[in-house]
Amino acid sequence: MSDRARRVIHECRRIASMTEEAGRTTRRYLTPPMRSVHAHLRERMESLGMDVGVDAVGNLRGIWEPPESCGNRLIIGSHLDTVPNAGAFDGVLGVVIALEWVRIAQEMRLNIPLEIIGFSEEEGVRFGVPFLGSRAVAGCFDEGLLHLVDAEGNSLREVIRDFGLDPSRVELAVADSHSRGFVEVHIEQGPVLDAAGLSVAAVTGIVGQTRGTLTFNGHANHAGTTPMHLRRDALAAAAEWILAVEGLAQQCPGLAATVGRIVTEPNAANVVAGAAAVSLDCRHADDSMRISAVSQLLEGARALAARRRITVQWAEQLNQSAVQMDEQLTALMARVIQEAGLPGTRITSGAGHDAMIMVKRVPSTMLFLRSPGGVSHDPAESVTAEDIEASLLVARRFLERFAVNVG
Repeated sequence: MSDRARRVIHECRRIASMTEEAGRTTRRYLTPPMRSVHAHLRERMESLGMDVGVDAVGNLRGIWEPPESCGNRLIIGSHLDTVPNAGAFDGVLGVVIALEWVRIAQEMRLNIPLEIIGFSEEEGVRFGVPFLGSRAVAGCFDEGLLHLVDAEGNSLREVIRDFGLDPSRVELAVADSHSRGFVEVHIEQGPVLDAAGLSVAAVTGIVGQTRGTLTFNGHANHAGTTPMHLRRDALAAAAEWILAVEGLAQQCPGLAATVGRIVTEPNAANVVAGAAAVSLDCRHADDSMRISAVSQLLEGARALAARRRITVQWAEQLNQSAVQMDEQLTALMARVIQEAGLPGTRITSGAGHDAMIMVKRVPSTMLFLRSPGGVSHDPAESVTAEDIEASLLVARRFLERFAVNVG
């Protein structure tokens, strides 16, 4: 294992210990452990001669300006928050490995200024809305977001102030106008690269998503005295529809459709369910295919509800279009992967990332590292030293080519 790979893995695991919950990694937006993460990474950035600060939404930002700077900046980064009971590498890897990109650029004496951003919020855990950090940097932070309230009754505005920041200065977080690119290095969070035996891949785009809740309303009744043919069982209807969701996804190439949550009422073992609310998460790289699939599933839900003599209601929470990464930067990433002597491939991300927000402000691309076993959002999440080393070979060539193009 190289010193660089060992250092990256060690740093990620050390940061994983900075958590709200003993024994597991949970780090929500601007909770106390984020101060520890900022202090730790600030020290690492300053040791590389970077100017470090925290913007108005809590993004940690370090800038390295070479002696003879060309002025055209490359931003590298990812997020510092986590889901509950997280692994050690989702998001944080992209910030820690960015330090190695700076070291490489310094060793090569490149003339491009580099900015590392540790986005304060990407997961949407604390306030129910994701990408708060990158929204501010991309210049698309809606001031109405400051009124969001967390489970403890704290508004986003209050949380920002309690962290020692000024929510009235969010607009100053926007990326420098001389920024010419953004790169996010991230674990794949899926099994595709692992199944193919590949270390890394260039990411071409991020799938579109529809999320919502479908509620079946029947009639609660006694489980012992209500004959089967007279029941209006909301849970049975939901179960039938869930299988239909799975069946459609299996038949439609590229479609991922998931029901991950069921809430029933009255939720008693001896009562026919009067209501059942189920989630739907539907994703596809082609928005027309996704929209068509959701429409078909909702039509099916209405048909089975009518047949079962119950009603159904749909509440959409998210309708997010697919996002394509910048063609030129992605082509460059794919090319340098091959130049590094690695099997080259391109992949579409099935999960959302800060890059999909940043591309609205600056040309953006992503580099995926293999997720062993396809595991993520779990303590078993991992990354191999071999793949880190492979990604840093790619980084060296990417930085060299980028400097030629923008310098």
